[in-house]
Amino acid sequence: MFRPTIKDYETGKEEPCVTIYLDAVWLLNLFLDMMLLMLTQALAKDSTRKLRVMFGAFIASLLVPLSIYYPESFFTSLIGKLLYSVIIIVCSFRIYAFYQLAKLLLLFYFTTFAIGGGLIAIHFLFQNPVGLSTNGVLTFSSGYGDPISWLFVAIGFPLVWYFTKNRMDKHAAEKIRYDQLCPITIQIEQISYATTAYIDSGNQLSDPLTKKPVIVCDEYFLTQWFSEDEWEMLKAAHDDLDFSRVPNGWEKRLQIVPFQGVEGNRTFMLAIKPDHITIVYSDEAIRTRKVLIGIQFAGLTKDQSYHCLLHPEIIKNAAPVSA
Repeated sequence: MFRPTIKDYETGKEEPCVTIYLDAVWLLNLFLDMMLLMLTQALAKDSTRKLRVMFGAFIASLLVPLSIYYPESFFTSLIGKLLYSVIIIVCSFRIYAFYQLAKLLLLFYFTTFAIGGGLIAIHFLFQNPVGLSTNGVLTFSSGYGDPISWLFVAIGFPLVWYFTKNRMDKHAAEKIRYDQLCPITIQIEQISYATTAYIDSGNQLSDPLTKKPVIVCDEYFLTQWFSEDEWEMLKAAHDDLDFSRVPNGWEKRLQIVPFQGVEGNRTFMLAIKPDHITIVYSDEAIRTRKVLIGIQFAGLTKDQSYHCLLHPEIIKNAAPVSA
């Protein structure tokens, strides 16, 4: 509990002017900062661990005792608050480039202003802007000068947070149509596994001989069809260009697909011939066997949100079947 005092110059005595429960203010601020950073993370689609985001919220909440005990400190100024915001973002997320830092900082301020404005709007909505005084004079009140209670903030903030995140998610879902995630099931050697695929409009890879489109699956997903020793042999065959080391029984399934990398260098990719693949797109099941599965000897994403890059021609040309 923090009890600031004010000095009476007539009596020379210091008397308390207001009581501040610092622990309660700090806990409430920690809770709000954590939700703001979580919303920033969701909008940025960042894969940082929640524990680090919580640490960033703790750093952000330290501004409360700093402002109370040191009201004239540098961090209470406009430039100091901007600098402290940068510190919060650096502590909360893994920063790889200045562009990412600027993006996260702007999103953090956007969520702060959006939710803060939503709380003020709700508070104003429940106020009576028009009133009648005791002497019968009609009065108008904006409502913005009325104090907002802690209970209102504690209840209203999560509601506004949920509404903002829900609307953002729906807006993003409505915009995404072509480049989107969808379920896919791949069958190889009569064994089927399902995962999530991403329809990549930039993927135009196809086999120059058979003209089959090539989808790319990562190591995490494809190892389900191989034993640990078989996968190591397959990886060694790719790295050393020694295809005599291909695991037994997979010779007829494997094919080499040449392609040009993003840097312009020509290389090749090992690809597997599946029995067939089934994609669920727009509530329809699309099945085809005229496809190759390129092997990515690494993960496709850091957050494991999908394990397959789809060729858009598959969606365009494959015939739907009953789901």
